[in-house]
Amino acid sequence: MRKIIAAILVLFVCAGLYFVFLAVPSRAARIYGPPAPSLSLLQRVQYSALLLWYDGLLTQPLDLSGAEQSFTIEAGESANSIASQLQSAGLIRDAEAFRSYLIYSGLDTSIQAGEYQLSTAMSALDIAHELQDATPEDVPFVILPGWRVEEIAESLSTSGLPVTYDEFLEAATMPPQEFDFLSGVSSAEGFLYPDTYIFHRTTSSAEEMISEMVRNFAARLTLDLRNGFDRQGLTVYQAVTLASMVEREAVKEEEQTLIASVYINRLNIGMKMEADPTVQYAIGYNFLQQTWWTNPLNLLDLEVNSVYNTYRYDGLPPTPIANPGLGALRAVAFPAETTYYYFRAKCDGSGLHEFAETFDEHLQNACP
Repeated sequence: MRKIIAAILVLFVCAGLYFVFLAVPSRAARIYGPPAPSLSLLQRVQYSALLLWYDGLLTQPLDLSGAEQSFTIEAGESANSIASQLQSAGLIRDAEAFRSYLIYSGLDTSIQAGEYQLSTAMSALDIAHELQDATPEDVPFVILPGWRVEEIAESLSTSGLPVTYDEFLEAATMPPQEFDFLSGVSSAEGFLYPDTYIFHRTTSSAEEMISEMVRNFAARLTLDLRNGFDRQGLTVYQAVTLASMVEREAVKEEEQTLIASVYINRLNIGMKMEADPTVQYAIGYNFLQQTWWTNPLNLLDLEVNSVYNTYRYDGLPPTPIANPGLGALRAVAFPAETTYYYFRAKCDGSGLHEFAETFDEHLQNACP
């Protein structure tokens, strides 16, 4: 009889050990994923049992209709503190249950500091995984006035967006054709409106980015602006081309209307534009200076054989040479009324220019 009782006790002990060391961790792993490799056997059993005990506290969202709210984690903040703050913010049901899952999964050691957008529509498990990546969902992408399309494409590598330099340049050669000012045009150069754009960080379509930038330009192209271009005898495409030259030439925005007046005065009498930025555009990337805008230009540069070289060819260049901002566009639509045909940089390094009516006056404005 004693042997039978002993055998039954052994069976009960074995069954208990099986349940504790195998069944509990196995069931927890099916629901919550594998435990962290760093946990000891006893810790795996302990936290597996806790997670099964907590159950719905971790897997069920608090409110499926809950709105997003900002939640900030400071550098060096502990998992205990984070769990408590999440409960205080009403984002999870139980801080201790959340902490137990973090330790069980090993996620407590990889939480990133930063600002998150969390919601009660997320389960505690969802939130725990969300806290592993502080990279914002939305990425600001900045285009500066006067950038050419290659400069925009170059900035993609540090933007956090997956679109590549080559993809962007290729998309720029196929601009959206629903706008009259781009009908039949082979490049979006000039119409990628300088601004701060917000793209989702998973945005992988260069075409989508290009379309958004062109739509932004179209929104700025008011009837007032179009009428201004008409009064200067310019189509929208010609006006943007001229504005791109003004944008690159004017160091100070307050001079844009004066510089625009010089170019328009030259156009009206059939005088060459002789604009340095068009030569810079023709030359392209300067590997020594590591810039797309060679400066200063020398006499040999002014002889470059390109249709963009307005020292050699009459009229406007065939396309815009950069992407102008609203100031330059308005300067072309509403230029200053002057009799100037010449300008050159002042000698004081201020970035301002001396303007002249005649070539003799222009020569007198040369630096000593």
